[in-house]
Amino acid sequence: MSRNNNKILVPVDFSEQSLIALSQSYNLAREISAEVFLLYVIEDVNPMVKMFIKGFDEIKGAVESNLKNLSEEKAKETGLKFSCIVAEGKIYSKIVETAKQIKATFIVMGSKGNESSKFIGSNAMKVVKTAPCPVITIKGKDHKKGCNIILLPLDLTKETSDKVNKAIAVAKVFKAEIYAISILLTGREDVVNKLKTQLLLVKNYIERKQVKCTAEMIKILKKDDSLSEAIVEYAKKIDADLIMIMTQQEKDLRTFFIGSNAKEIICNSNIPVLSIQPSEKDRIQIN
Repeated sequence: MSRNNNKILVPVDFSEQSLIALSQSYNLAREISAEVFLLYVIEDVNPMVKMFIKGFDEIKGAVESNLKNLSEEKAKETGLKFSCIVAEGKIYSKIVETAKQIKATFIVMGSKGNESSKFIGSNAMKVVKTAPCPVITIKGKDHKKGCNIILLPLDLTKETSDKVNKAIAVAKVFKAEIYAISILLTGREDVVNKLKTQLLLVKNYIERKQVKCTAEMIKILKKDDSLSEAIVEYAKKIDADLIMIMTQQEKDLRTFFIGSNAKEIICNSNIPVLSIQPSEKDRIQIN
């Protein structure tokens, strides 16, 4: 696939958070020479009910017109190429379906907006878990235009090459530094020494791929602290621009970054979170 075939899907419902997510897609689109696809999903309406909704076609027409106006405005503002899609159905399923249809390279979406936003909570999580491509969720209001630091939490007791290679690909896109960390849950000397050795191997591997890397073990100090809290706090400490997590793990570790921990990181981090499934083939086109 050539660089010109990269596509970024941005679900938009005109809420503040979805528009913030849209603005965050611009830098990525420039870096990978991508076209930006705006998607508005009209939620499922029973066909019989639709017949009695006065002006339903007019409502759909207004949505299409507003989306087109938004795309034209942003194309003029950014110099990027935009396309518009209006779909009817369940929000998360239409986002995933559209991503498959256009062969999206990334989905960029708001994970929390105002009370009327359609992309709060379960929809964002369902997209993260079922999307055919990496998903960047945007919760905070204030973000940098670029991406200089990527935080990569690793479970070094299992195979990490897939996670590390994907992080390298993303880091090369943004010309960013990787901070590879492992959360230390025990003080056992043998475990600590093993983690130190493995983390050093990861650091050396990343640097051989011409990506700057800092590696560190993080110990949970407070008894009530969780993995997700430790990761988010460390991201704040190093002023990270992106947290990269894997949404599925080996069978015996499926709860590590799927379910509660992934949800907590996505919901509690004002720093954008990039979720990638280990089985995904890397479609990010880089130089």
